[in-house]
Amino acid sequence: MKLAHLLPLLLPVAMNFAPAARGQATPAPTTQRTAPMILTVSAWPDGGPIPVKYTQAGEQISPELKWTNVPAGTQSFVINMLDPDVAVQRGTETQPHWIVWNIPGTATGLPEGMKQGAELPDGSRQISASGPQYRGPGAAANGPMHHYTFEVYALDTKLDLMPSTAAQPVGAALETRANVMKAMQGHVLGKAVYVGLFRRPQ
Repeated sequence: MKLAHLLPLLLPVAMNFAPAARGQATPAPTTQRTAPMILTVSAWPDGGPIPVKYTQAGEQISPELKWTNVPAGTQSFVINMLDPDVAVQRGTETQPHWIVWNIPGTATGLPEGMKQGAELPDGSRQISASGPQYRGPGAAANGPMHHYTFEVYALDTKLDLMPSTAAQPVGAALETRANVMKAMQGHVLGKAVYVGLFRRPQ
């Protein structure tokens, strides 16, 4: 049989093999990214002005914090509130406004008006430049707005450490924060940040 007569018969066979050959290539797997942790403060919008109630010019009570999209395996949370506009002791350290660690991994936030005390009923511990309590914003009226930053970390462990016993509250807070941050290394599953602006009223 001549080649010209065979072509109509061979063409469908070749076409059937082509898709099979193309189908051998394995498509690249699609990796699903988990949603990032989100921190919210009900008292003001992210990046907005902090009401006087939560500052040194007012009642100085801690705001309500809430977090969502907690990573699987979270055993505890750490809150680090700082003022990055302040260079403490003429160095690179920021003002330690509030460090809370060993917050239970089942928590979804902190209520408004946290009580004072180095250790709280749920097992969490706290310290600030004012002692074992929340320290509200207090930027001077004759300067710029300060960017008070709240960080929440989700950890896969609890931190076996106590607050520093340094004599000066600022020194104790700085030392404790350094110890907390060091202990957190290799255990952070997620992080979220929220910012508020404040300076004292004129």
